[in-house]
Amino acid sequence: MKYQDIPSQWITPDWSAPKNIKAIMTTRQGGYSQAPFDSMNLGDHVDDDRDCVKKNRAYLKQVLDLPRDPLWLNQVHGTTVVNVDHQPIVKHKQEIIDADAEVAYQTGSVCAVMTADCLPVLFCNQQGTAIAAAHAGWRGLQAGVLEATVATLSCPTSEVMAWLGVAISPKYFEVGHEVRAAFMLDDHVAKAAFVPSSNEGKWFADIYHLARLRLSAVGVTQIYGGGECTFNSQSQFYSYRRVAKTGRMASLVWMI
Repeated sequence: MKYQDIPSQWITPDWSAPKNIKAIMTTRQGGYSQAPFDSMNLGDHVDDDRDCVKKNRAYLKQVLDLPRDPLWLNQVHGTTVVNVDHQPIVKHKQEIIDADAEVAYQTGSVCAVMTADCLPVLFCNQQGTAIAAAHAGWRGLQAGVLEATVATLSCPTSEVMAWLGVAISPKYFEVGHEVRAAFMLDDHVAKAAFVPSSNEGKWFADIYHLARLRLSAVGVTQIYGGGECTFNSQSQFYSYRRVAKTGRMASLVWMI
């Protein structure tokens, strides 16, 4: 990885991954997009200029020295996990795949998800032979996208490491009663992740805590990251809840 060329604001996960595992989370700095997408928008579905998005994606591949282009998904807040190893390298136009997580076992494969408040979660195993990335908004998180991703890694959960990227913090993530009820239906302990709002029938949800509960429940104990806030850091992160017309950041993990 060409660390000297990477924008200083981008985030390198602080986890105990093997040396052959590389990972990064981009921020809104370093790209070509103009306001309100300024500047490193990687989403081609948000009405940004497509040429700018192409330049941003090309810059991402170049500066990280990625072995291949990421497989960009059409994220639908579901639980489908795609095996990146089985997807062909397409030079000009990529088939759009509806999914919210990716897994890979081959050197050179790149797993990536995009977010702008939702929680990105990166995975690897202790041996450095399996990686994954998951997009966990509250719907996907409640539906089981993290559990589905861990299961697809096909290794003992005691060997799995997970890194929680930057998402909206509980101070700003206000949800309705139905969201709290849905999580508590699955696990009553989830009530600890919700604090009453001053708005009747509303709660502030801690998506980091909910993710840790879900991962711990399936035996993942090596959990890193979690913190900061997309909503509260306008200069560094995109936030859909702060401004609906905004860009997308990417969280990527790959094997060399």
